[in-house]
Amino acid sequence: MNEVVFGVKDDKQLLYTSEKCIGCGTCVMACPKGSLVLGSVGAVARGLIDKDFLENQTELCIVCGICAKTCPTGALELEQAGESVNDNSYISVALKDTTVNDNCVHCGLCEQICPQGCIEVKQWLANDGTASVDGETKIDTECCIHCGWCEAVCPAEAISVEKPFEGTWFRDENTCTACRTCVDTCPCNALFNPDWEKGERVDKIAQRADACIYCGACDMACPVEAITVTKTAIIPEVDKKALLEKKLLNAEMKRPTLTSTLVIDEDACLGCGNCVIVCPVNATDDNVGAGYLNEVDAKKVLEVRNGVAKVVNQDLCGSDGACAMICPVSAIVLETREE
Repeated sequence: MNEVVFGVKDDKQLLYTSEKCIGCGTCVMACPKGSLVLGSVGAVARGLIDKDFLENQTELCIVCGICAKTCPTGALELEQAGESVNDNSYISVALKDTTVNDNCVHCGLCEQICPQGCIEVKQWLANDGTASVDGETKIDTECCIHCGWCEAVCPAEAISVEKPFEGTWFRDENTCTACRTCVDTCPCNALFNPDWEKGERVDKIAQRADACIYCGACDMACPVEAITVTKTAIIPEVDKKALLEKKLLNAEMKRPTLTSTLVIDEDACLGCGNCVIVCPVNATDDNVGAGYLNEVDAKKVLEVRNGVAKVVNQDLCGSDGACAMICPVSAIVLETREE
């Protein structure tokens, strides 16, 4: 994994490992100096823009390490004199490792269901003359985000998981446009579009509470701010927990910064309007009649003018990338915003 030096002060340095980052914004909530910038979470999660979830304004950072203490995945690490100082006062360290005991039957369900691909199961026929299977189940604790899927599906109750947070998850049904940005961003596969039968009314997006770690990544990614995640408890026995609780519990998530720009290749654009129609911010207009959503002019973010898609207001973009995903000729892309 690649580590980036996020800040240096005296003999201390703050390191960031982007592969471990889930774009949850917990560190941004905790930072006392506002030096951390989380932006374009949905687009980054969907692989539509080549950047990391997190950036640091080093001129503001005092390398205090509060961000590293609150990070649930260990994506941030504090070193002093070249040695890690992450100890039991850091949530990622205090979290108990996900473990598997001798009850495991090596069926492989945990490997199939793990949203991060952290589990490897090997199987072989038993050597004792019985029609049974032996095997080995390995859990990569560096990769594990403690979602609890493996524990939930294990038929032998062989797996134990400790989660980082308790919390609440709320989605405003009237604001949600069912764009699936939250579904694609969630590191735990805890959000989904429910199936429905004819004549049945269901929520646009539903939560699997047992798989949620209340990290807040979905909150950060939602382009129309329809989701609210609130942390209500820190579960692991962290040293000096009161300090972290003061920073995180029952606090409003800080909104991400727009760090991407919509760019349209007008020569390639067909003027089909798909990008305008699919834009979740455009769909939050007061007029949402069946015909209105298919109109492609007089919109907030994108519209079609003279047969070509145009960006109306970059600053209102939710950076979810739905427009880029639906464009049939790849005429619209997201690029990193110039500072």
